[in-house]
Amino acid sequence: MLRNTVLLLAVVWTVGAQEGTQRFASLGDLKLESGEVIHDCRIGYRTYGQLNAAKSNAILFPTWFGGTTEQLAGNFTSGGMIDTGRYFVIAVDAIGNGVSTSPSNSQTQPRMKFPRFSIRDMVESQHRLATEVLHLNHLRAVIGISMGGMQTFEWMAMYPDFMDRAIPIVGSPRLMPFDVLLWQAEIHAIEADPNWKHGDYTERPAAAMRTVSDISNLALTTPAWYGRQNAGKDMSALLASAGKAQLDQVDTNDHYRQLQAMLGQDVFRRFDGDPKRAAKAIKAGVTVIVATQDHMVNPGPAREFAGMLKAPIVELNGDCGHIATGCEAPKVATAVAQALR
Repeated sequence: MLRNTVLLLAVVWTVGAQEGTQRFASLGDLKLESGEVIHDCRIGYRTYGQLNAAKSNAILFPTWFGGTTEQLAGNFTSGGMIDTGRYFVIAVDAIGNGVSTSPSNSQTQPRMKFPRFSIRDMVESQHRLATEVLHLNHLRAVIGISMGGMQTFEWMAMYPDFMDRAIPIVGSPRLMPFDVLLWQAEIHAIEADPNWKHGDYTERPAAAMRTVSDISNLALTTPAWYGRQNAGKDMSALLASAGKAQLDQVDTNDHYRQLQAMLGQDVFRRFDGDPKRAAKAIKAGVTVIVATQDHMVNPGPAREFAGMLKAPIVELNGDCGHIATGCEAPKVATAVAQALR
């Protein structure tokens, strides 16, 4: 007992001293849903706040599409989405984001030799991080935004006893046809660029990524919001700079593999496609947050599943579209705080 207490205190002290520091967990081989294996799998993560003595205040927060834990940091403050004075937050870099093991950084499986993975595989890596590395057998909550919300839905179904609360934010348990059209358009743009060469490019597929940037920006907000933000601007210059920013920040193969993961998103697959069976398996208290004008992740499936779960739905009704979580941040923070009570 004394040894366990000392170890726990050491963990708490380390977390406090190095809050927000980029860390890595080596998981060895990660067997995927497909049967393939990611070798030498490393998962990036950061922690905020302190784990309490009962280990009952841990919240896991995965990244969105292409996002990193560094970008999430602003959500984890005393005045942010999650109060780190009360909760111990584990922000996790999703497989394929260029920080965790990805096509762009794998030494043994580079580029398209890196196996195709799923949202479910991301969750499996996070569960191993929580249990094998951080030695947690339960979480207070799993919370995620966008693709992080997709991972949250998967957590609910894969490990129903592992968390008290699940809060998917602008995510989806299964893609709508319009979502599939959007992500598949980006796949097509990449594959059509002759410089891509199925990932073995020597010259960056710039034309593809410029088109990907345009497709993404079309769906990210709404015509009304985009019009207000860019009224009177030189659109040619604006689009050129936006495309360059996308080119500089995104590895094409990482983007491609995470796109494929989202395209395969279907929490109900393990339940023979039956959402009602899936709903019966969920044990966590669920709060679903959607943006009603979201053109990037259609809110329909999340709302319908929330209805089956008899879970509260928080609607972000402004015209910011998918980025409503930023435009209506106080509303999101209030909803999260209430759901965690």
